[in-house]
Amino acid sequence: MQSGVGGASSDCPALETAVKRILIAAARVPRQHWSVQQLELGSAIICNSSTDSMELSRGLEPTLYTVKAIFILDNDGNRLLAKYYDDTYPSTKEQKNFEMNVFNKTHKTDCEIAFLEGRTIVYKSSVDLFFYVVGSSDENELMLMAVLNCLFESFNLMLRKNVEKRYLLDNLDGAFLLVDEIIDGGVILESDAQQVVQKVNFRTVSEPAYGFVLFDYITGSSQPADVRQHPK
Repeated sequence: MQSGVGGASSDCPALETAVKRILIAAARVPRQHWSVQQLELGSAIICNSSTDSMELSRGLEPTLYTVKAIFILDNDGNRLLAKYYDDTYPSTKEQKNFEMNVFNKTHKTDCEIAFLEGRTIVYKSSVDLFFYVVGSSDENELMLMAVLNCLFESFNLMLRKNVEKRYLLDNLDGAFLLVDEIIDGGVILESDAQQVVQKVNFRTVSEPAYGFVLFDYITGSSQPADVRQHPK
């Protein structure tokens, strides 16, 4: 019996694939960000890896274009917000078909990651909303999860912990601003939710955002806009 990647048997392609994915992820995450367990696992795998797997790891060119798409769906799989950063799905119809396929695969599971149509997808839900971040098939899941967590926490701050469909629809303009502060053209700009909300606050503070929950968040006022404009 011949030994494959990391000493795994060539009769276990699933195990070999999993080990290769770990090698790929390890190659793309700075070592100073690794945990002790990841360092130990990475060292053990790299020491026992075949030449082919090392070539695979080195063959992946680093890119800043990490995110391929972000979308938010309701609990029926309908699109509420979506932004795509490549031309894999050029038409709205193709995008919505992809979103529905993703929703059908994920909305009844407890996992946080899925692989579909050559894409790596991380996701989480809140009440009647589903948040998705999509990357390429070889993208580091930890990077995508960092974007997802930032996205969710940013909405949590903006909507004052009311992360639900009706509040999102009432603040859709602010939602697009949040996404644009996190991702630009597929490049990750920010992963700190506090920083994202502060930047959006700065961009909207001089705009007529009355009736907009984010405006109240900025001013710290609980009074309606018309009362603030026309005090008795």
